[in-house]
Amino acid sequence: MQFFPVGKVYDFMGARRLFAIISFSVTFAAAVLIFVKPGPELGTDFKGGTEVEVDFKQTTEIAEIRNAVVAAGFSQPEVIRVTENKARNRYLIRVQEVSTISAAKQAEIAKALCVGENLSPTDCPEEKRGAELKVSPGGDKVAVRYRDAPDLAWIRERMGAVPGVALRDGDNNPTVQNARDNRVEIALKSKGDQLLDGLRTKLGDDKVPATALRVEWIGPKAGAQLRDSALKSIAIALVFIMVYIALRFDLRFAPGAVISLAHDALGTLGVLVAMHREINLTTVAAILTIVGYSVNDTVIVYDRVRENFGLMRGATFESIINASISEMLGRTILTSSTVVMSLLAFFIWGTGPLKDFALALIIGVVLGTYSSVYVAVPLTWWLDSRFFAKKGGGKPVQGDRPRRQKKATAVV
Repeated sequence: MQFFPVGKVYDFMGARRLFAIISFSVTFAAAVLIFVKPGPELGTDFKGGTEVEVDFKQTTEIAEIRNAVVAAGFSQPEVIRVTENKARNRYLIRVQEVSTISAAKQAEIAKALCVGENLSPTDCPEEKRGAELKVSPGGDKVAVRYRDAPDLAWIRERMGAVPGVALRDGDNNPTVQNARDNRVEIALKSKGDQLLDGLRTKLGDDKVPATALRVEWIGPKAGAQLRDSALKSIAIALVFIMVYIALRFDLRFAPGAVISLAHDALGTLGVLVAMHREINLTTVAAILTIVGYSVNDTVIVYDRVRENFGLMRGATFESIINASISEMLGRTILTSSTVVMSLLAFFIWGTGPLKDFALALIIGVVLGTYSSVYVAVPLTWWLDSRFFAKKGGGKPVQGDRPRRQKKATAVV
């Protein structure tokens, strides 16, 4: 399929100053949106907290859901209506509290179950004292080993008196896990379970379902580690791509490629922030995919530029770039449009993370196609004319000696 006449050369470099201003403006605006408050809306993956997706049985308003969550003892709840797949009463509820049990709360539980030192003889007689207490990383189980045969009813009563901790419903909770070691396991309600209980208490069983569609949580420390790891992964990818470009082509090609990739990543993130989209691990995966796609497009254009160095002997670097981009323009548009059309299907009919992933990729593919033409190659020309041309006598990098030469075509 041929979109453009063969041999016709367009003057891309003639508009480089205009598009340089556009690129700088987009990048600057994206940086402001990302780094200036309020900044991006980070998901639970990065800031920590508990996220519960609930499909209510009847029509429920955001205000009454938020009031019910606050009444249940949760601070600063965030309630978002889910509109995908024609969902009418589905909401995403986020709270800052997580199911993990802090060290202070663990000490409180240990004291209530008579585990530790300096215990009151009246409150904790010898036959009731425990030897060891462990809390699961998820904060939903407590394992206690007692010196003597455990009293399950007493343990249940003591755990019920600890504020902020709720036992799971059921007659077999707590239960003896190992009779020989006198080990007892206590199942606790997660923050998601407690949130649903609070909703049922306030709104009633006729509105709130028995179980949530999805419950996810992550601690703030783990969220910060994930955020830092995500930034490091993007930075490392850019560094290795720069090294690859420098070895594959020439050192002067590498900075333009890396800056164009950073332009694509920052621009995509800025557009998502402007659209008030949540930034999470799915977004990071999409940005890394965009970087991989964009560098492939840039390498193909670079390869044609390098090939034309030998075919267009005596031509200026500017005319070589115009000819190279014009020759690759049809291929670039076909490839990008095919990818975008495929992604549109995922965006229109996809759900949840798949929809967000597709949206980020669509934005990234458009920016990547633009940057290959108006960011990467013009930056390479600028670096060559500013720094390398003086050292090399103004001559571009020469490839292998070709069998034939191609004359520079008149620029349109």
